[in-house]
Amino acid sequence: MGKSVNERIITGLDVGTTKVCAIVGELTDSSLKIIGFGMAPSRGIKKGVVINIDETVESIKKAVHDAEVMAGVKISNVHVGIAGGHIKSYNSTGVIAIKNKVVREDDKRRVIDAAQALNIPLDREIIHVLTQEYIVDNQDGIKEPLGMSGIRLEVKVHIVTAAVTAVQNVIKCCTKAGLKVDDIVLEQLASSEAVLTEDEKDLGVVLVDLGGGTTDIVVFKNGSIKHSSVVSLGGNNITNDIAMVLRTATNEAENLKVKYGSAMTSLVDKAETIDVPSIGTKRNKIIPRTTLSEIIEPRIEEIFTIVNREILKSEVRNLIASGVVLTGGGALLNGAAELGEQVFELPVRVGISNVAGVVDLISSPQFSTAVGLVIYGSKNIYKRTSGDNEQKWSFTGIIERMKSFLKDWFE
Repeated sequence: MGKSVNERIITGLDVGTTKVCAIVGELTDSSLKIIGFGMAPSRGIKKGVVINIDETVESIKKAVHDAEVMAGVKISNVHVGIAGGHIKSYNSTGVIAIKNKVVREDDKRRVIDAAQALNIPLDREIIHVLTQEYIVDNQDGIKEPLGMSGIRLEVKVHIVTAAVTAVQNVIKCCTKAGLKVDDIVLEQLASSEAVLTEDEKDLGVVLVDLGGGTTDIVVFKNGSIKHSSVVSLGGNNITNDIAMVLRTATNEAENLKVKYGSAMTSLVDKAETIDVPSIGTKRNKIIPRTTLSEIIEPRIEEIFTIVNREILKSEVRNLIASGVVLTGGGALLNGAAELGEQVFELPVRVGISNVAGVVDLISSPQFSTAVGLVIYGSKNIYKRTSGDNEQKWSFTGIIERMKSFLKDWFE
């Protein structure tokens, strides 16, 4: 039996620091096609966290409306990305005795429950439990243990947690915008769905998502997540640096960064000049373009240096054969990949989405999270129909634990 029209439509909502982006995908019998796109300037978000409910709701409504018009469908459900410095991740292990000497679904559930038995503070919530590998009687590297004979079952997982209030505020904004949240997804996990290949995930790869308020990191090896983290620095820090040094308005600084910015001064023509609008006067300043890149390069280098420390924390630094993939709006800066290769001492490429549909609009790195949310949602639909819920985020559980709080919102 085919899926209903509603089940075939999946919307990814990236509520970012600089923009809110809604992308609509349609599932066909053989593929996923992007059919709608909407974007609005982000209001009410700082470093990936909601700081003004009403302004965020208006931005969401605008982006969703534009996506609805392009797609010709009514959007009611969304998969939402979450980021911010409040995100914390851990690797954990669970061990159980196999009940009937053959691994069954119940054994998988029990061992994952054992791995989740961490002392997590009350103000934090688990949003993902991602399986790395199973071990049956010391045989490691197992992706699917069902049906295997053994006595002892072990699982290694990657657990992602978020501040309860941050999750609540994202849900509240979507609800006030007339939307139901199907899933809340770690943004770099979503981006990885859009820009990484399975071969890269197997060989070892680092995804660095350069957003406006944060830089999100995820490390893959043997097809699973080994480390994820968030750095509370992003493109807005670069924009603020430009505004302060050149004494220009923030919006003008952003335009200069986008149009003329470079992450490496050595790549800029020394003879080239640019006009810089001044604050409070009608006269523009004319400066060498190299001056702009000399402001940008140290900040990008700082971000990459912090990211490199996070890669070292992952303990698979020497096994990352595929190198680093940059995505997010910051990846559009000229010279970002070249500077990355110098800092990381690894191959670096810029990742773009490759999904059928309005490719010209959404293939840019700045839309990889929203596209990835659609892909993630499509995979979860297939998991639900096949009964595989192992890696599905327990949204129902979170709602139950927050019921009294949410009730106050909706009455």
